[in-house]
Parts: sequence; structure tokens; C-alpha cells
Amino acid sequence: MSQSPIFLRPVFQDRIWGGTALRDEFGYDIPTETTGECWAISAHPNGQSVVALGELQGKTLSELWENHRELFGNVGGEKFPLLTKILDANQDLSVQVHPDDLYAGANENGEFGKTECWYIIDCKEGAEMVYGHNAQTREELAAKIEANQWNDLLRRVKIKPGEFYYVPSGTIHALCEGTLVLETQQSSDTTYRVYDYNRVGADGNTRELHLKQSIDVTTVPHTDWEGTPARNDMGNMAITNFVKEKYFSVYKWEVNGEVSLTQDEPFLLVSVIKGEGTYMQGDLVFPLSKGMNFILPADAGTYRLDGEMELIVSHV
Repeated sequence: MSQSPIFLRPVFQDRIWGGTALRDEFGYDIPTETTGECWAISAHPNGQSVVALGELQGKTLSELWENHRELFGNVGGEKFPLLTKILDANQDLSVQVHPDDLYAGANENGEFGKTECWYIIDCKEGAEMVYGHNAQTREELAAKIEANQWNDLLRRVKIKPGEFYYVPSGTIHALCEGTLVLETQQSSDTTYRVYDYNRVGADGNTRELHLKQSIDVTTVPHTDWEGTPARNDMGNMAITNFVKEKYFSVYKWEVNGEVSLTQDEPFLLVSVIKGEGTYMQGDLVFPLSKGMNFILPADAGTYRLDGEMELIVSHV
């Protein structure tokens, strides 16, 4: 079985809050003018990535996970654990919260919970996001939701390009207008909407809210994550370690010239978010450019990167 990178075709999702940034910034062939999500590396049944080239071309990521576990270092688990997305928040997303594994497993047909994180690729001047809440008890949380006291309840944070935010399950959150984000998350599509600005969809109806579930799963009181990114300069490459938590580790690789690396994780998920370059492994040479997404399998061994580019990299 191939030891070279497994390049994947992304899946796109239309969203009420989406736009055209995935086309304008990454050159993707988006299906609509309100495309909100690029599922760049996904084995979730709601959006399966397909291998784009090579001996595995045409196979879905879930097929590889089921039939060729050696590509992933023989990591256990029935389902592929991670999902990489690029999100175009052309308008405000709904205020939402995600369950943990225990709650989702009991109430969402065995779905994973959803802990996620965001790397801010770009955002407009003065952009912000909802991150957490001000309630001190679950009773206060429920009362403020019932009374629509959103200004009192929700915590808003100013954001800038290049920042990173860890969003564990139970965190009330929302990306806001004018934000382009790479998201690394558990492979889950379970979202509980707390508030949606009373927006009306294409069908003329407001979207469903999930207030009981939201109150059940929200962490009270909110606690900010206290992790600090750690940057390591290595000549022609700088690696920033953003997070190393239960479900994933996430890094930014900044390549400025040629570097030699060794794959020593079960597998790596890699997205090129800026620039271009080359991947070299023995006699194999693959061009890399902004918007490409691939998995580096367990037995890739030693390889080289060359060019001027930034990559977001994650692993279990």
C-alpha cells in the first residue's frame, strides 16, 4: 500500500451564513454563492472525502479506514476520529454548543461528541467571535436564554488573523461575520443551536433551536482555555504547537526553503493554507499549493518539503 501522501477532494456544504471566500481565497469550485464549509479531510457520512489521485483514487476516507488501517498506524476505533474544515463565515453563525462523547453517544445515535479548535486564517478589521458566557449557574443560564438576554449572557472576543482558539465540548461559541477559519475537530456533525438571530431560511422559516440540549451540555461556569502556543524555529522551518489535548494536537508549519522531516505519528492531516512548494520522498515529487489537503500515512518515513508555504497539521 502507498506510503506517499493521500491527496483528497474536499466536500462543500451550503450554509445560510456562507459566501464565496472558499472560491476567492482558495480557488475551490464551490457549488453555490453561499458555500460556508469545505470539509477538507472527512470520513463523516454527511460529507466523505475521496482520494484524488494515485493507486487509491476514488476510494473514500472511510473505506481506507475500514480496509487499510495500516495507513493509519493501526490506530484503534470504529470511526475515523478527526475532521478538518475550512469555514467561510460571510455572516454570523448561530450561537451554538456541542455535546461531549458521553452525551452524544447516549442521545445522538452513537455520534462522537465535538471538541474543536480554530485557526484564524483571515478576518475583517474589528472581527469578533462569541466565546463563552457569563452565567454562574445552570439556572441563571436557562433564565437568561429564556429571557433572550443575549447581551448579558454572551462573551464576545476580538480576533485577528493568525490567532488560535481551542473550543472544547460544552463551550458556547459562534464565529461572526467576516471570518475565514481552519477548524480541526472530532468527526462529529452534532450541533445544538442556542440562538440564531431570528433568521429566516430559504424555506421562509426560522431554523430549529435546541434549548434543552444546550442547557444540558453547556459548561457552567465558562472556563477559558489557558494553553499557550509554543513556537520552535528550526532553520528553514518554524513549528508552532497550538494545542495538545485529548483528541488532537494541532500545529502550524511555516516552511521557508528546504527541510527534511520524519513521519513519526500514526498519521498526519495536512492543509496548505498559504503559498506553494514541493513534497519530495525518494524519487516521488508532488507539487503543493494553497488549498491542497492530504494525509501523510504512518510509513511515510523521511521526506522533504521545499518552498514558501504555511500548513496546518494535526494528528490524534
